[in-house]
Amino acid sequence: MPEYQSILFAIAAYVIGSIPFGKIIAGSVARIDITQRGSGNIGATNVARELGMKWGVITLVLDVLKGLAPVLIFSLYVSRTGAPYETVLAAIGLCALLGHMFPVFLKFRGGKGVATALGVYLAISPLSCLCGLVLFVLIVIKWDFISLGSVISAGAMPLFLILFGKPQPVIIASLIMALLICYKHKENIQRLIKGEERKWKERNVQANRSSNLSNSSSE
Repeated sequence: MPEYQSILFAIAAYVIGSIPFGKIIAGSVARIDITQRGSGNIGATNVARELGMKWGVITLVLDVLKGLAPVLIFSLYVSRTGAPYETVLAAIGLCALLGHMFPVFLKFRGGKGVATALGVYLAISPLSCLCGLVLFVLIVIKWDFISLGSVISAGAMPLFLILFGKPQPVIIASLIMALLICYKHKENIQRLIKGEERKWKERNVQANRSSNLSNSSSE
């Protein structure tokens, strides 16, 4: 395919990735700025703590679609030509993730990228994605740290992609994605090392208490 089309797809992937669904949902549903609440993150975990699980799940699905849609649409478009496109495909997935992490609409201050990366992997390699999800769930069930599950699963994805025979450009992109996700979780990693990271259940309890106090004061 022409080079300009590849560039347009990459730009579109970045713009789609930049859509801050968590911020939009929090502003529309609760009239709050999610970047000023909880962890300040626009992702599904913070939205779930501040607005409830339903809105967290909706944010999660939309953030996954930010990674899934650009890669899937490009794959369907190029598959008609039969031309090799692995490098551009990997670049488009990476651009979608960069959009979520460094969105142009939020002065390049975005989320941690786990859900959007999930969408990218779901389009590129469903089996690798399933392995990553299983690993994430097992870690969270065992230790109750969302951040720990996210970082380890992201780091394991290149290995899963190699296991299922994915091309080199995709594996290289997955390594970059893993490094970016770890970078975005650097504060979580530091707290995990120090034993100061709060568990998911502890965060939920605190969020519920804050919500109850807020409701009581407004009555």
